[in-house]
Amino acid sequence: MTHPHIPLHFERFSPDRQLELSREFLACMRTRRSVRAFSEEPVPLELIENAISAAASAPSGANQQPWRFVVVQDPKIKRRIRKAAEAEEKQNYEHRFPGEWLDVLAQFGTDWHKEFLETAPYLIVVFRIDYGLREGDTDEQKRKHYYVQESVGIACGFLLAALHWCGLATLTHTPSPMGFLSEILDRPKNERPYLLIPVGYPAADATVPPLAKKTLEEVMLLR
Repeated sequence: MTHPHIPLHFERFSPDRQLELSREFLACMRTRRSVRAFSEEPVPLELIENAISAAASAPSGANQQPWRFVVVQDPKIKRRIRKAAEAEEKQNYEHRFPGEWLDVLAQFGTDWHKEFLETAPYLIVVFRIDYGLREGDTDEQKRKHYYVQESVGIACGFLLAALHWCGLATLTHTPSPMGFLSEILDRPKNERPYLLIPVGYPAADATVPPLAKKTLEEVMLLR
């Protein structure tokens, strides 16, 4: 059986231009930090839409594109999400987290309070679609999705890079457990919450811990 293909559209740059683009992107991404203090200043919706479109261009297993991006701007829904997230995180910090994990978290100065879930203009909740369902399908008619975790992880990387590239601050937030997001956002049974990303401009007085990233020599091997 043959499958039709179409010509590849690929723009080839000169070596000098390649290096220029590479260095520009590297310099930009090196400035990205996780932000927990957001301004309430409005953000143009098109910036969010373009970033999600970029994320949706990511490669996925068998091109099944097993992701859903729910953009939350309604203050009432953000309030519900904050209350549910803080309820879970309070249990985590006070009872569930082992001491070793709390020791690792101490450098960030975090606790169960999550004000950023209300102050950020947008929350992007990424859902992974574990299996496909046609309208009216029963559980016995599930269509298996392949490499879901890997595919959604790549898409989230695209999303974070696109948001930072256009000058927006983000945070990767993973309240545990996250089932309340499915209920609040009325998602079907085949979608599971994967990542919660507050997006906006940083508050004027925002601070970040003095973290260091591993060097190229520590993370790359050439053989």
